Amino acid sequence: MAAEAEASREARAKVIAAEGEQKASRALREASEVIGDSPAALQLRYLQVQKRVTTIYGIALLAAQ
Repeated sequence: MAAEAEASREARAKVIAAEGEQKASRALREASEVIGDSPAALQLRYLQVQKRVTTIYGIALLAAQ
């Protein structure tokens, strides 16, 4: 019985993880559509990432143009 209950819990955990991945992929798709439609949004996102990298790792990113 214990093994059966554990297998059931593991199966449910896999379903929950898969649902989370599905929601995350939908959110990423929506975000990419918004960013793709607006060059300003892309620039703002780049600046957010740059600030975060600088804050976390203490290094600055160089912009190649």
